Amino acid sequence: MAKTAAALHILVKHKEQAEDILAQLKKGAKFQTLAKKFSTCPTGKKGGDLGEFRRGQMVPQFDKAVFSAEILTPVLVKTKFGWHVIKVLYRT
Repeated sequence: MAKTAAALHILVKHKEQAEDILAQLKKGAKFQTLAKKFSTCPTGKKGGDLGEFRRGQMVPQFDKAVFSAEILTPVLVKTKFGWHVIKVLYRT
């Protein structure tokens, strides 16, 4: 079972906006560009880069998504902070 992961994320308030961002990614838009433009999280300035973190370090819904989603395939998840578009870079 993976103990750490690295991921990018874009945080927005509304599901519709998260779905729109996901659609743009599927059409080839760059994750980092969309993160800088739309993310309300301070990591948006860094292209949404969360770096490497341990299992259990993030809120439960986010943690579950990161440690179960396909690598490099963006997914949506809702947390108390809003809607996240998450792209897992790797797990160790």
